[in-house]
Amino acid sequence: MNQYIIATIVGSLRKDSFNKKMAIAIEKIAPSEFSFNHVQIHDIPLYNQDDDEHQADSVKRMKKEINAAHGLLFVTPEYNRSIPGVLKNALDHGSRPYGQNVWAGKPAGIIGVSPGAAGTAMAQQHLRNVLSFLDVSTLRQPEAYIQMRDGLFDDDGNIGEASISYLQNWMDHYVAWIKHHVTIQE
Repeated sequence: MNQYIIATIVGSLRKDSFNKKMAIAIEKIAPSEFSFNHVQIHDIPLYNQDDDEHQADSVKRMKKEINAAHGLLFVTPEYNRSIPGVLKNALDHGSRPYGQNVWAGKPAGIIGVSPGAAGTAMAQQHLRNVLSFLDVSTLRQPEAYIQMRDGLFDDDGNIGEASISYLQNWMDHYVAWIKHHVTIQE
């Protein structure tokens, strides 16, 4: 069986992050031909163009993992109506130096969890703007702005019963989006 390799980028560094939990839980409902690699961004230094010719090992590692992936899954919180700085920093590093954008041409999905009623709507919109410039094709519908509520996850960290149908629908569309953009050779 051919495998679709997906690079998962979680925009939160918090140990008990809702978005980290969402990334793990939603991956469980993907089909078996999808494998997910969690790309670490916690150790990437702040972007400085002076470092383009001598990128940190953590940046090289991230870029190698993105290059190896067929698609991207962004799972991000919303900070002050936008994406977290750590995520923007990773996007900037991955797009530099000029002409070496590892994000270009990759299909992606965006999902996020927040305690607020609007979920991560503004963060996702800002992320879509950045990804559009970076030549990343993002799944447009269905959108998934998830509010963190009791029961979103069960005791085992799976998607809870009240949300499984909605999130399975999102995953089914994401899978179709990736397959539409990626052809795996047998």
